[in-house]
Amino acid sequence: MVLTDTHTHLYYQTDNVLRAGLMQRCLDNKVERLFLPNVDTASIPLMFDLLDAYPANCYPMMGLHPCSVKADWEHELMLMQPAIHKYTMYAIGEIGIDLYWDKTFLTEQIQAFKLQIKWAKQMNLPIVIHCRDAFDEVYQVLLDEQDEKLRGIFHCFTGTLDQAKKIIALGFYLGIGGVVTYKNGGLDKILPQIDLRHIVLETDSPYLTPVPYRGKPNESSYLPYIAQKVAELHQISIEAVADITTQNSKKVFGV
Repeated sequence: MVLTDTHTHLYYQTDNVLRAGLMQRCLDNKVERLFLPNVDTASIPLMFDLLDAYPANCYPMMGLHPCSVKADWEHELMLMQPAIHKYTMYAIGEIGIDLYWDKTFLTEQIQAFKLQIKWAKQMNLPIVIHCRDAFDEVYQVLLDEQDEKLRGIFHCFTGTLDQAKKIIALGFYLGIGGVVTYKNGGLDKILPQIDLRHIVLETDSPYLTPVPYRGKPNESSYLPYIAQKVAELHQISIEAVADITTQNSKKVFGV
């Protein structure tokens, strides 16, 4: 059994001993493939350091998180461009729109989102979307940019069944994380109605920790708890969930 964490910020742990422990627990729990979303220019060296330490298990992406989009977003993206070519990138992400904390830079978030989608198309890469309190805005951008090259993952999906169907219809996978284990998360009602060929698994560590560790920092080694819950909802084995979702990750990322 091989589990794939399609979205983890494990690089935030910079203590080498603690980081080694995180990675060993991943491998002990069959979480052997870790996809790393970038956030801003400050996170680039952290991500690259983790890649250098664990090249067989880590796969980078490059993007400017919507919460990092400010008035100087164009300059920030300009600084990111050289880093894209330092390593093989497997996606542009995480990118998108976040209106939960601040709506001040909505226009800039949309502009940055569209420009990074352009990057992805030019490089023939998928995108990994961050969307919080902004489904309509994100969906409109995807409709505007829709073509045969637009593809990717809708990270941390927690929406309605109708929203799930809209995203799937555009050719995107749904990223399912720790929220599926929450008693009032809502995904337990929706997920049984979604074919597993449309989902991938993720932790978003150190955030959104699944039960039974909710309230503590998340880590990629907790992915089996998410996989087990998905297995229960679909009434299949965790091994089957691991196989299907890992195959899905290979389809979207190409590796």
